[in-house]
Amino acid sequence: QVQLVESGGGLVQAGGSLRLSCAASGRTFSDYAVGWFRQAPGKEREFVAATALRGARIYYQDSVKGRFTISTGDARNTVYLQMNSLKPEDTAVYYCAADSARNILSGPNYYSSAKEYDYWGQGTQVTVSS
Repeated sequence: QVQLVESGGGLVQAGGSLRLSCAASGRTFSDYAVGWFRQAPGKEREFVAATALRGARIYYQDSVKGRFTISTGDARNTVYLQMNSLKPEDTAVYYCAADSARNILSGPNYYSSAKEYDYWGQGTQVTVSS
């Protein structure tokens, strides 16, 4: 069982930055893949970024490439999402999710599929004003 806690959301102007954190309770992410997803009102949950194998595998949605960076902390129990050059269309509730790296890396594009992740945080709101 993995418990995830997100933090770092808030209100920021367009062009600004935020850093989200996803902390694992009582364990590390060493054997897990961690993904960030987001859901805007009236829209389906969508993939944002994922990391596995202690950062050896990193994936991004095309719309955030060059603006967002996913990373794992030195203690390997926290995954960060650094978000720069934020746009109003980035406004959403952001969720982190985790599952075994073996599962996430076992199939094509599993890293971007919400249904492949068993563990989810409660979400943190990101609002970007224009």
